[in-house]
Amino acid sequence: MRLHSLKNTKGATHRRKRVGCGEGSGRGKTCGRGGKGQTARSGGSIRPGFEGGQMPLYRRLPQRGFNNKKFRKEYAHINLSVIERLE
Repeated sequence: MRLHSLKNTKGATHRRKRVGCGEGSGRGKTCGRGGKGQTARSGGSIRPGFEGGQMPLYRRLPQRGFNNKKFRKEYAHINLSVIERLE
């Protein structure tokens, strides 16, 4: 058995879905993208949490609690053996 002679078992791979190849294919015209609008365009994607201009849920809900991440002090860990070598 060599690497160049290996093959997938029957049924392990699928043909790539060809979109936009005629109405008879079942994936013609709009190619599964629906009608018109932003999501029908190439590169037209809406960021997660966007609600079409409505005030997003994460901004409607009040903030609760406090996070000290901005103000915390970071300490460096030094072994005593390193300090002994400094003299």
